[in-house]
Amino acid sequence: VRKLISDFAIILTILLFCGVDALVGVDTPKLIVPSEFKPTSPQRGWFIPPFGGNPWWVYLAAALPALLVTILIFMDQQITAVIVNRKEHKLKKGAGYHLDLFWVAILMILCSFMGLPWYVAATVISIAHIDSLKMETQTSAPGEQPKFLGVREQRVTGIFVFLLTGLSVFMAPILKFIPMPVLYGVFLYMGVASLNGVQFMDRLQLLLMPAKHQPDLIYLRHVPQRRIHLFTFIQALCLALLWILKSTVAAIIFPVMILALVAVRKAMDYVFSQHDLSYLDDVIPEKDKKKKEDEKKKKNKKKGSIDSEIDFSDYPYHDNIPSIKISMDMMEQEPMLGDKSLDRDEPQTFLNPHSPC
Repeated sequence: VRKLISDFAIILTILLFCGVDALVGVDTPKLIVPSEFKPTSPQRGWFIPPFGGNPWWVYLAAALPALLVTILIFMDQQITAVIVNRKEHKLKKGAGYHLDLFWVAILMILCSFMGLPWYVAATVISIAHIDSLKMETQTSAPGEQPKFLGVREQRVTGIFVFLLTGLSVFMAPILKFIPMPVLYGVFLYMGVASLNGVQFMDRLQLLLMPAKHQPDLIYLRHVPQRRIHLFTFIQALCLALLWILKSTVAAIIFPVMILALVAVRKAMDYVFSQHDLSYLDDVIPEKDKKKKEDEKKKKNKKKGSIDSEIDFSDYPYHDNIPSIKISMDMMEQEPMLGDKSLDRDEPQTFLNPHSPC
């Protein structure tokens, strides 16, 4: 039941707090939607001619912002596709990077000629969709953690999502009653929830965490903590610069700065060793690398325990100890090398079997 509720948590939250808003009667700002389905500007129709009344040089100057938008949409789409198709999700179908990008390009051409908003990758919604389709084992023993089996890969939910998105155009009389604080709260929760398990957030917490309280992370085992903090500082600095740039009038070059992060990552090869980067910035998920290392240690430990059971430590054998060869002639002359110790002239010592020693 809890799993079913969590799958529909977003829509249930919106419906619940819309009802609370209606019962309490607080004058909250509502979602602004148009009252009818028509072009925004009354001066144009549904089709926008590519060559209108603009001067000729405008079409040439538009190439620069068009290039920036192309970079932004390409990277946004591909980054989202990489996140969705991570190995830890155990997807069986093809990734479809090129097919997804192809359809985004076709839809952008249609939207541009009709003056509609462009299609962009919905990263947070895509991750939430994947999480809602995960399959886990049914646990019966108390304290047993369910194991992840895979994702219910199908196209039904995706089709319904886009159908409802299209029908929302005709649901304006209903959508105008949704309070904006409810939407802000839902989007904030979805954004914060998607940060769970991101290595950057874990490393930010390490900055203010004593060493004895730090979790057992794979990169803490192999990378010095000072190098980890330096890597985190560079990432935080890049994030702050992007945030500042996006909030100013220079936001038009934001896609170029996103592309510049590739050069920043390449420059890190001269600051960090490949060993450190293999743990701090690797495509293999953190938990998978840690699991493999723990299994390897367990096998080595088990192998060592088996070897210790057959270890002849009481009778050590060393190859570097010189060997003494005794010929058969010498053995015939003195068959008992220890007979001299039994000479009667020397005092003998006998042990009493009943003595305490």
